[in-house]
Amino acid sequence: MSEHDFKADVIIVGAGLAGMVATHEAVLRGRRVLLLDQEAPQSLGGQAFWSLGGLFMVDTPEQRRLGIRDSAELALSDWMGSAQFDREEDANPRACAEDFIDWAAGGMRQWCHDLGMRWFPVVGWAERGGALAGGHGNSVPRFHITWGTGTGVVRPFVRLMTDYAAAGKIRLAFRHRVTELVTTDGHVTGVRGDVLEDSTAARGQSTSRNVTGAFEHASEAVVLTTGGIGGDHDLVRANWPRDRLGAPPARMVAGVPDYVDGKMQGIAVEAGAGTINTDRMWHYCEGVENWNPIWPNHGIRILPGPSSLWFDAKGTRMQAPCLPGFDTLGTLRRILQAGEHSWFILTQKIIEKEFALSGSEQNPDLTEGGWREVLQARLGKGATPAVEAFKQKGPDFVVADDLETLVAGMNRLTPEHPLALEHIRAQIRARDLQLTNPFSKDAQITAIRGARAYRGDRLIRTAKPHEILDPKNGPLIAVRLNVITRKSLGGLHTDRQGRVLRPDGTVLPGLFAAGEVCGFGGGGYHGYNALEGTFLGGCLHSGRMAGQTA
Repeated sequence: MSEHDFKADVIIVGAGLAGMVATHEAVLRGRRVLLLDQEAPQSLGGQAFWSLGGLFMVDTPEQRRLGIRDSAELALSDWMGSAQFDREEDANPRACAEDFIDWAAGGMRQWCHDLGMRWFPVVGWAERGGALAGGHGNSVPRFHITWGTGTGVVRPFVRLMTDYAAAGKIRLAFRHRVTELVTTDGHVTGVRGDVLEDSTAARGQSTSRNVTGAFEHASEAVVLTTGGIGGDHDLVRANWPRDRLGAPPARMVAGVPDYVDGKMQGIAVEAGAGTINTDRMWHYCEGVENWNPIWPNHGIRILPGPSSLWFDAKGTRMQAPCLPGFDTLGTLRRILQAGEHSWFILTQKIIEKEFALSGSEQNPDLTEGGWREVLQARLGKGATPAVEAFKQKGPDFVVADDLETLVAGMNRLTPEHPLALEHIRAQIRARDLQLTNPFSKDAQITAIRGARAYRGDRLIRTAKPHEILDPKNGPLIAVRLNVITRKSLGGLHTDRQGRVLRPDGTVLPGLFAAGEVCGFGGGGYHGYNALEGTFLGGCLHSGRMAGQTA
């Protein structure tokens, strides 16, 4: 049966995680689905494939085994303290956030488990905040890494899509780029677009935009699951919140492929959809240029433990809560006050214990292996092979046996922002002096000791405090850190069921959205800040809502 003979009840645009989840839920309701994507079959699963596979879940067996006491009440308090909802249009985002917390503390783990997902037993403590209890940050570890990383989250849905297509319940149409939403009497009734030439490019690589034909399809409902804007840096800068973060950097590295361009959001607006919170976004401070890139300007995020010393572009150590892993946007704002990049300075002991890299391809032990591979990579001698490769080949890394040589290497990387050796030395020496006693006035030292009170951090994530300048802990390592684009926290305005709303707040009949294109639910269920594990989780939750309604 050709796609032209296939009569769909629902058209879903975008075959990433949210799109596949929505398809799955629609099929369970007996709906026939046409699933479109502008990329080729090898890209099924979208951005989620590249992720670390972390899921925000609450009061799980994995947490309880580690002595973590969590609850829906505590998670909601953390979420609202981080989101800081303050706009009239935040009603739907807030409602979607409350629904997600209920699910994350209720049926989410069992639902994922029934699909075949399993989790690494050490729960990660991401985005720790570091200020007040009622403010931003996770009070407890909640970042559950899926065995198989992002591929382990995507795999069950790829299998379902394949089975549904074989059974004639869905039709997969790749290299189909939607350029228009068809409207009839104010209702969205279908899609039009271009058929692009076939591509054999590997997943994530740029593909041709040569047009070989056209298509038009009608349906009762259209669901948009087309992602955010992080691949288009001009669009990122156009929406950048200058009033909150300062001017956007002239140079950023890309944390997503270039097809993440936000074009579908604009097409929906032309059809009558409303957007909210487009100035809310989530970009990381710890980006490094990938020495072995897959997509243009490919950046990788360092997932640091708490011990690296963090300096701004002028060589001044940043104050709490601008510490590794604590407050992403607060640190971004602080970095941009001094320049456009920042620096980690650390030791070999720290990189071995604390450095991880984002992405499924950077964590083969978790992605393809099992316990033996994880233990060898994480607890064996040296850093993981992926981290060691970046240390040796990454253009942002400097390695030296003494501070003089290290700072000289840093200055070769950024001659336009020279660092003063003695200024750096004085700050590191002052920090090292704080290790003499089991108590300290240095907030980072206190935070490190607090982190090691958590069994998971002490085991695989946080190095024992030691002097940075002591040669026996070396060599010394410096890493130039770039802003890396990643997620849109706003987008198409939806209600709790995933129905897209017009600018006046009324429902635009026939149009639904899920995933990043609608800020993961409601038009921005994170508010101003994310708690990590909430992007994949948001795709799962909002995809379910849209698929159950469309």
